[in-house]
Amino acid sequence: MKQERTTPGFLLLLALIFVAGAMRVPNAAQVTPWANFSPVGAMALFGGAYLKPWWKAILFPLATLFIGDLAISLWIFEGKYGVLYGGWYWIYGIFVVVVLLGRWLLQNVTVRNVLTASVLGCITHWLLSDLMVWIGGGTDLRTMQPLSRDLDGLVQCYIQGFPFMRNFLLGTLVYSGILFGGFEWMKARLPQLQHRPA
Repeated sequence: MKQERTTPGFLLLLALIFVAGAMRVPNAAQVTPWANFSPVGAMALFGGAYLKPWWKAILFPLATLFIGDLAISLWIFEGKYGVLYGGWYWIYGIFVVVVLLGRWLLQNVTVRNVLTASVLGCITHWLLSDLMVWIGGGTDLRTMQPLSRDLDGLVQCYIQGFPFMRNFLLGTLVYSGILFGGFEWMKARLPQLQHRPA
């Protein structure tokens, strides 16, 4: 059996993912669209782009998301909503899709590819997560009644979710610039990071 060795590049990637994940905790106390200005989209794309094999690309961003969710749930909300929020499994599944988008679209890391992956990842997250809100009987904020179970209700759900998606996109773009730009900058200066880390 081949023994894997831990490379400096792999350790740096993990550190960047965990630091990005920790940066979302202070912002999470806001119950506004700005709470979605976070690094989690960039973190998922970054893991998908650089971590090999595929299971590491999925495991490490999701583990960071989980640790952040626990911190937010237990320390910021003091367990008021349980250990994890309702529907967390859908959100984690959606982040797996975003990681896979990163693996597919970022085989060659360029500014254009990072921008494309960021936009597509955020739109995918918005469409799928708000679909789950609608299926789960989310609230129509105009009437404070459940969203209607028709196309109008689904469209209203997407309209209500758009400010959150917009800020999620802004956060993903900013943090992608930091993560991808920072790592590529370090790769250019440190020869041991030249090869894609395991």
